[in-house]
Order: sequence, then structure tokens, then C-alpha cells
Amino acid sequence: MSYSITTIIIAINVIISFVAFQDEEAFYKLCFWPDRIWHNKEWIRILSGGFLHANMPHLLFNMISLYFFGPFVEDSFMVEFGAAGHTAFIIFYLLAIVVANIPDLYEHRYNPSYRAVGASGAVSGVIFASILYSPLNKIYIFFIPIGIPAYLFGILYLVYSAYMSRRQADNIGHMAHFSGAIFGIVFPLIFEPTLFMECMHKILSL
Repeated sequence: MSYSITTIIIAINVIISFVAFQDEEAFYKLCFWPDRIWHNKEWIRILSGGFLHANMPHLLFNMISLYFFGPFVEDSFMVEFGAAGHTAFIIFYLLAIVVANIPDLYEHRYNPSYRAVGASGAVSGVIFASILYSPLNKIYIFFIPIGIPAYLFGILYLVYSAYMSRRQADNIGHMAHFSGAIFGIVFPLIFEPTLFMECMHKILSL
């Protein structure tokens, strides 16, 4: 499998996050901050916040997930988009960051204290693109030895993210996860609508 673009994206995340770990000023200049975006027109924050992380566990969790799912989606894009596959993957990843942040950009437009960081929305997009391409693949959660069929994981993930977003009981960007996941399905379908029927056929053929 091809690791080229995924490896570069991981490296950029690690470099920017480590710089921000050491430099608080850089962290606040780059983080996703709706109030600054709306009132100061600092639009780059919609994208730059997706390359920052709050701490090492946050960075590791996202990058490990990207490492396992990114190459498969890269390869799938090479099949779907041909020679433009790598370019499509880059565009897909960057758009996933932006799309994942849009609901919170609107929701917190009058909340000057709200800030967020992390690649979770984009990584959710990558994971759900992989589910669309291979719905019967097994997904393992943490150290549970039994794999969950990808399509079932996807359903549970969306339900959980929507529920937790409504509760707002923690500091996790559940709506960003949800939005990124939906984008991960929609983007490939825009260019190859038959993927949906192929996915459903695989699931129903069980």
C-alpha cells in the first residue's frame, strides 16, 4: 500500500503540534477559534487548527488512526481517480478539516472562550471513506481482540457522536467527528455514485 501522502500529513501534524507544545503563542495563533475567525477574519484558523493537538495522547491517537486507515484510502483513491489519486487525497483531507469545523464555527460564533484543536474531524473522514470502500473490513477498538464490521462501527460511531454532541457533557468535538465522518462518505460518492450500491451489495450479501 502507498504511504506517501499519509506519511507527509502525519509528519506535518507532528511537527506543528510539537512546535505548539513548546510555544503557547503559536498555539493560540493557529488554533480553531470561531470568535477570531468571525470578527478578525482569521480564516486560516479553520484549517490550521486541524494540525494542532492538545497533548501527546491526543496527537498519538489521531496519527495512529490515520496511519492505519490513510494508506487504504490513498490506494482506493488511486483506483477511483487514477493518476490524480494522490492530489484527490490531499484535497479530500484538507476539505475534511474545513467541513468538520463548519458546525462549530457557526455554533460558537458568539462564544469568545471556545477554542478547539485536532485532526479528529479529518481522521473521521478518512475512516468513513475506508468504510464506504470496504464495509466488511474489521475495525478494532483499543485493545478489544474482537473486530467489529466496519459498517456497524460506522453506524454506532455516528449515533454516539450525535448523542454526545447534543449532551455537550465533555470537551470533545463530537460534532466535528460527525461532520467529518459524513464528508468521508459524501466526497467519494460525488465522483463515483455507484460506490453506494456496491457498498450496500457487500453488506446485504452477508
